[in-house]
Amino acid sequence: MKYLKNMGFILLLMCSIHAISQTGEVFTKDGKAIEGYDPVAFFTESKPVMGADSLSYKWNDTKWLFSSAKNREAFKENPKKYAPQYGGYCAYGIAQGHKAPTKIDTWTIVDNKLYLNYNASVNQAWVKDQKKLIDKADKEWPEIKDKK
Repeated sequence: MKYLKNMGFILLLMCSIHAISQTGEVFTKDGKAIEGYDPVAFFTESKPVMGADSLSYKWNDTKWLFSSAKNREAFKENPKKYAPQYGGYCAYGIAQGHKAPTKIDTWTIVDNKLYLNYNASVNQAWVKDQKKLIDKADKEWPEIKDKK
């Protein structure tokens, strides 16, 4: 039991490290959403696929990149279907009430929605209790999405 409490504290600490510096509704790195990866590819190819600058689209004040014109058009038609939940911030962190950056290899799709996490350890905790954490994050997001 003590191990679980310590692990919970460590996970919270890891998600909190970068929370102060995160601003805006969409997490960006180098001016690109989800590190420049194609959000549609997670659904159509079941893996992260790097997008191209020549196939970009601005949505929600953010530059999104795509690996094909077909994926860009699909996103344009319904960006909320493909964009990661909580603006691409760590879903586990949002459930804890704060923003944290994410790593592309921590993705999961739950009920046709894309979620990202801070790192592999946080992703493991996320996967164990996704439904509960999604419910909690859905309630937290409206309050923190525009905060720093």
